[in-house]
This record gives sequence, structure tokens and C-alpha cells, in this order.
Amino acid sequence: MESMTAQPIRVRYAPSPTGYPHVGNIRTAFFNWLFSRHYGGAFIVRIEDTDRERKVEGAVEDILNSLRWMGLDWDEGPDVGGEYRPYFQSQRLHYYQPVAQQLVAGGYAYPCYCSNERLEAMRAEQVRHGQPPGYDRRCRNLDQKEHARFADQGIVPVIRFKTPLTGKTQFQDLIRGKVVVANNTLDDFVLLKSDGYPTYHLASIVDDHLMEISHVLRADEWLASTPRHILLYQSLGYQPPQFAHLPMILGPDRSKLSKRHGATSLLEYRNEGYLPEAMINFLALLGWALDDRTELFSREDLISHFSLERLSKTGAIFNIEKLRWMNGVYMRKLSVEQLTKEAMPFFEEHLPAEVKRPLNTDYVRQVVSLEQERAKTLCELPQLAEFFFTEELSYPTDLLLNLGLGRDKAREVLQASSRALSSLESFNEASTEPVLRSLATELCLKAKVFFGLLRIAITGQTATPPLFQTMAVLGKERCLQRIEAAIVRLQY
Repeated sequence: MESMTAQPIRVRYAPSPTGYPHVGNIRTAFFNWLFSRHYGGAFIVRIEDTDRERKVEGAVEDILNSLRWMGLDWDEGPDVGGEYRPYFQSQRLHYYQPVAQQLVAGGYAYPCYCSNERLEAMRAEQVRHGQPPGYDRRCRNLDQKEHARFADQGIVPVIRFKTPLTGKTQFQDLIRGKVVVANNTLDDFVLLKSDGYPTYHLASIVDDHLMEISHVLRADEWLASTPRHILLYQSLGYQPPQFAHLPMILGPDRSKLSKRHGATSLLEYRNEGYLPEAMINFLALLGWALDDRTELFSREDLISHFSLERLSKTGAIFNIEKLRWMNGVYMRKLSVEQLTKEAMPFFEEHLPAEVKRPLNTDYVRQVVSLEQERAKTLCELPQLAEFFFTEELSYPTDLLLNLGLGRDKAREVLQASSRALSSLESFNEASTEPVLRSLATELCLKAKVFFGLLRIAITGQTATPPLFQTMAVLGKERCLQRIEAAIVRLQY
């Protein structure tokens, strides 16, 4: 059940630039954005870049560009600033280190001098004995002499949280309900690394407190860490925010979403020709639903209807075919002018190199108007429409023979078609259709066979937009050239 507090609604999207943002990551951002916009709150972007070893060059730019492409504007964060700046954790180290020392001084944390080699050997031993891997608390109760001995050796310790060994920790998750965990199942986790950089556990708690975050909506994978965070809040005397852990995104086989299910970085979907409006609609339905029948929502609809109460506890299925269908719906909603504008970069990039650039916008607009009903992505448009732009068609001659006419009869039909079309002064849908239909009757051919043969000769394909409209866009000269080329094919 959704719970509101007296304090203003403030939520944050806090990605780590250790990779490029994928659909699950951006869905988290989107749900936070919807929540803030529904309640008139603030949406904050904070870059959690304290994992220096795993930081990926260019990831921050991709994260922000993904948000921009989706139209998810932020009220505070990189590029826009805000009262609680800076919004990069690497620039906020002066906040975390004093808090870690405060916890040590209060008896809630302690320095740990164990080497990586010792920790790795310890975990390997635990696994060998079938035990869950976790720190064995060797440094938890060192005396002053032992601390001094390690200091004399120049060992810089990490700071670990001193997790209570007894009792339980509980919290109310806004999606999952009451969560209770025995403290003896939690380890003494690291708060501050030896290089002075905080772990996620410390930095996120300190920043959420200082930035007055009211609600933390994050991925389900963080549910297991939340008891640790509650203990930290209690030790620091901070008021914790309300937590909501979002359902996982699964593949159609209900396994964890991976590239084989179509999962990739969000900007790859942009590059493949998906519209942001379709992606927004699709992501909204990954774990949220208004009812059991409505599937298409505008951004305004989603803001109006969004609530945590409608979020599912179970994993959401990512279906790439549903995304393709939805994208096709949104493409057909666009005017031809709008769709042409969106599609033009894809035509420029994906048509064969021999096609003359720059493309004629008016001609592309005519092509788009014919292909709009068939395409499901912007990237598909130039693939479907390539025959409108190339001078020579590439298709197997057998296609001309698959209609059962035989080589001589097919050639005779095409020759008759060429003569009929050559005699036309105007060349458009209104002039070509009656002439060709009359010819089909004259030749005693079914329309399906006759027009099927013409379609292959003129386009090199068996499935195209309506034939007479296609011929009108291609023009008389090009249609006659292609029919003649097909006649030549049938001579051998």
C-alpha cells in the first residue's frame, strides 16, 4: 500500500557508470520519474561513481542521453545543478569519511586490516565447507595494541559496519509489505574502502539523508541489502526514506533478462529505430498495469494513473515482439510528415552506398506514406523500401516462374503489360489500374497471378505496398525499365 509522508516527495535515480544503461536500469529511472510527476515532487539524478576500477568511459554521457531521449527531465542533478550539489559522488568524499569515523567512534563500525588475499582464501574455505561466504569478523574486537601494530606496518584499513549479532531488523516495503531479517544472517559489510572511497551502502545512505530523499524506488536486487541500510540509518540517527523494490524484468522463458531476449543498452533501441513514446509505453507495462486490458498510454495518461499500488510483486516479462508491435502502432499514429522526419536519418544511413545522396525529401515522403502500414521500426523502413531507390533489382529469376505461368507465358504477359503502360500519357494510380485490370481480363489471367508477376518484375519482391500506388511513386520510366529487365531474364 502506497504511503505518503508529510515531507515533500523527492526521489532519485542513482546509476553507477560501470556500464551502459539497459532497459531494467532505465525502467527504474522511469518509475521514479512517474512517481515524482504524479505527486508533484522532485526527480533527482545522482551519479554514483565511487567504483573507480569498474567505471566505463562514456557511460555517464550514455546515461544522461538515455534519459533525454526518453524525455525524462530531472529537477536536480548533472547539467541542471541544485541546492544539494554536487551530484557526482566522487565529488562528495568529504561527506562520507567523517560519517564513517563517527560510526567507529560510536562503536557501530571498526577498522579491518585483512588483506584481499586473506579474504579470498577465507571465502574459498567457506564455499568448500558449504557455508555462505561472508566476513568472519576477525578484526571486529581488536585491542589498541593490535590496531597500533597494523598502523605501524602502514596498513590502511577499510571500515566495516558492526552488525548486531542478535535480534531482527524489519521494514515496511511499499510493494513487498513487511520484511523481517535475522541480524545473524547479515555480515559486517564494508562502508569505506582503503582508498577513502565509500561503498554503495554508506554513500547512498548519507546522500539520501542529505538530499532529503523521501522514497527510494529501486531494483528488486537491492531488497536483500535494505536491512543493512536500515541498521545504518538507526546507527546514524537518520530517518529512513520509504522503500519500494521494483519487480524484476524476466525473459519470455522467465529466466533473468539477457541479451538473448533482446536486452541491450537503451540507446541501441533508439539506433534500431524505436520511438521514445513506444519505449515509454512498453517500459511502463513491465511491472505496472492500470487494468487487464488497456495497453496504450500517452505520457500524460501514465503520469495521471501511476501509483505504487498497481505495481506487481512478481517478475515482468520482456517481450521484444510486443515492443515491435507497439512501436509499429506509434509509427502509424504519426503524420507522414512526422514519420518522414524521424525516418530520414535511417534512410540516409541504411540505404545502399550506390544510392545518390542527399535523398530527395519529397520522394522519401511518398515512399514513407506507402510503407508506414508495414514497418515496425524506423530501421525497417529503408529495408522494406530499398527497391524504390536502387536502379537495378536483385532477385532470383525463379520468382517470376513461381506463379505457374511458365517462362514463355510470363514473358508474353510482361510484354503485353509493357505495351499497355507505354501508351499511357499520364502515369498514376487512376490511369494504370483500369488499363491493367482490362489487360488481365483480355489475357484470361486471375488478377492475383497477373499482378503478382508485375509486382515481382517491378519491385523484386512478393510483398509490397499496393501495386498501383507503388508504380505511381516509381514512375513510368523506371517501371518500364524493370519490366524489360524481367523479360530479358526470362529469355534464358
